[in-house]
Order: sequence, then structure tokens, then C-alpha cells
Amino acid sequence: MDIISILLIAVAVSMDAFAVSLCKGLALKQASAGQCVRIGLWFGIFQASMPLLGFYLGESFHVYIEAIDHWIAFGLLLLIGANMIRDVYSEKSKPLDASLSTGTLFVLAIATSIDALAVGISFSCLEMQIFKPVCIIGATTFCLSSIGLKIGNRIGSRFNNIAQTAGGVILILIGIKILVSHLV
Repeated sequence: MDIISILLIAVAVSMDAFAVSLCKGLALKQASAGQCVRIGLWFGIFQASMPLLGFYLGESFHVYIEAIDHWIAFGLLLLIGANMIRDVYSEKSKPLDASLSTGTLFVLAIATSIDALAVGISFSCLEMQIFKPVCIIGATTFCLSSIGLKIGNRIGSRFNNIAQTAGGVILILIGIKILVSHLV
């Protein structure tokens, strides 16, 4: 997989964390540099760990699914992307919570990185090296989450739905690219 595709996947799977960071920024009276780094580290570490876990899970049963691995990668990315887009249009208005406690960030980090687990399984189906994508996903999520907290604190939630929709579309397009490249 080329570096552009990896970067696009990294941005796409980071969109949940970015959206949550935006919302947290909205709820905070002031977003300090320390808070931006804290949320970036929580989301970045989990977002990097989940594809690694997914990759090794996928490796353990890859021999059984080798003939249809491109269909699995396509299906997982399609489902993740469609779910991200669906969430944009089905969200109910919720009160904003400013908590950046360890417990809150732990739960949010897991919730926003589940899609990265499936991406890791897709990577194992493609038999690619995992170190570079994991580092790129973690660094991208760190940056976007840190920036998201500050942006949310400064300008509001106008871009939350756009970011999540864009992430979903990117994952679907990459899934289509994987499928087409294996079928052609």
C-alpha cells in the first residue's frame, strides 16, 4: 500500500477522535497546551495500538481467508466508513461534557479506536508491513486530536459533521481501491 493511501486511512480513522476533541474543546472554558497534548496522547496511542492488535488477530487466521482477503478488507472499510457517515446523521443533541479525566479519556480512546482494529485486520489481509502504518496512524491522530481540542475551544462545532463524513468517504474509497486492484 502506498504512503498516500496510508495517510488517507490515518486521517479517516482519526476523524472520530478529532470530532470528540472538537466537542471537548467546545465544553472547555480554556484549552491549555497540556490538555491538547493529553488528549492527543490518549487518542494517538490507542489509535496506533488497535491496528496493531487487529493486524496480529488477522495474521492468526489469515491462512483461512487468503482467497477472499481483498473482499474482507473492502467489506470492513465499507462498513466502517458507512457507519461513520451514518453516525453524523443519526446523532441526537447531547449536552457537552468538559471532563478530561483519565477514566473519561480511556473510554473515549477505546470507543474512537475500534474502527482502527478493523483496519488492522484489513492490513493483515493485504500482507503488508504494519510498523509504518501504525506510526502514521498514531502520529496523525495525536496531531488531529490536539488541534481539534484547540479548534473546538476557539471556533465551535461547525466542522464536526464534515470531518466525520469525509473520514467515512475516504475509508469507502480506499476499500473500493483495494477491491479493484485485486480484481483487475
